Amino acid sequence: MSGVSNFNVSPYAYELFNIGGFPITNSFVMSVGVSLLIAWGINAAIGKPKLRPNRTQGMMEVAIVGLQGMFRPVVGEKMLKATFPLLISFFFFILIQNWFGLIPGVGTVGLIDTHEGERHLTYFLRPANTDLTNAIALGILSFAAWVFYVLQYAGIRNFLKELFGSKVKKSAVPALLFYPMCVLFFLVGIIEVISILIRPVSLSFRLFGNMFGGENLLMNISGLFLWIIPVPFYFMELMVGFVQAFVFTMLTAVYIGLACNHGGEETEHKH
Repeated sequence: MSGVSNFNVSPYAYELFNIGGFPITNSFVMSVGVSLLIAWGINAAIGKPKLRPNRTQGMMEVAIVGLQGMFRPVVGEKMLKATFPLLISFFFFILIQNWFGLIPGVGTVGLIDTHEGERHLTYFLRPANTDLTNAIALGILSFAAWVFYVLQYAGIRNFLKELFGSKVKKSAVPALLFYPMCVLFFLVGIIEVISILIRPVSLSFRLFGNMFGGENLLMNISGLFLWIIPVPFYFMELMVGFVQAFVFTMLTAVYIGLACNHGGEETEHKH
């Protein structure tokens, strides 16, 4: 057991250098590096897809089919083909970024920085999703994709009708109740608009909060105990990394499915 560490993980990304005034941070380097590694790894392992797949291609196909089966009931059959590239990209990008943060050397080699009387360890490679900037970028991308699918597949008119329109037929209730219910549904629609607008924030902070919290946990446990004790926490962070990738991706799928499928029937593609 070592002495209690008095280092805190900095919530800010550490600027390594800048190009033309554009700061290059440790989390940006990690994000780009892992993205390139994912692209290279898939290309090297599979190459040109074959009719008779090798073992790696077969494993990838099994994973893709499994994910398709998971997303299909959420986004709908007709939306699956359009949304699957986005959803699978979200899942694997977030998952591998989270897991790469557990590799020795990532988040452990860096410089000591004093900020407001506290000592922070600002390291050369930072897990991308422990940087709020990266998490916000993912949340904005998810929201932008949702807007695109709503405009392309649901149509703005159908979407607004579904959002603010009455959910009961005029013939089903007395006129005395129908019009107040229309006002009520309109007010509910306004609340729904507010909830839609805060989705990028909730997605971003959920991902950032869990990953940054895990980073702090590992740093403190490793500061207390050098051997054995931190190992279970690393396995826990493997599970947390998977769960956060799954949650982010599934919530994106749910938002798209709710907007583009109405009344249990999928909306036809708008040309």
